[in-house]
Amino acid sequence: MIDSREASEALAEINEMTRRVRQSRIYNLASLMLIMWGAVVFAGYLGAFLVPRQAGYLWAALNAAGVAGSFAISASGYRKTGIRTFDFRTLIAFALFFAFGFLCTSVLGDFTPRQMGTFWPIYFMLLYIIAGLWFGHAFVAIGLSISALALAGYF
Repeated sequence: MIDSREASEALAEINEMTRRVRQSRIYNLASLMLIMWGAVVFAGYLGAFLVPRQAGYLWAALNAAGVAGSFAISASGYRKTGIRTFDFRTLIAFALFFAFGFLCTSVLGDFTPRQMGTFWPIYFMLLYIIAGLWFGHAFVAIGLSISALALAGYF
């Protein structure tokens, strides 16, 4: 027979294990997204270098492909875990995120190509920093590091 103290300790251990498994799943999903979006960004920069006049169309197509890839990663994870990570709200959030970035760069600001190349990475890393407030300090470190590198490249 276990007493109330032992039961409390056992429940605390279960809660800690649950937290660790959840954190592991979040990092797994984030790593898949980072790799996929990294490939999209690499293709975008390479394409912009090779065909600079078509870069705007290329980036729009690649961003759409990235959103579709995010959905595919989520669907794959859903089959394994039963947890949906990409739903209609996430799609709307992506649309609002891109619309606000477009508003800032094309309507409100008159960015040079170099400024544009610095704005978008920093803007994307803002999401990582914000996510880090809830999901783990690794996201904050990634966001701040890449933002610092983008700024160092600009200056």
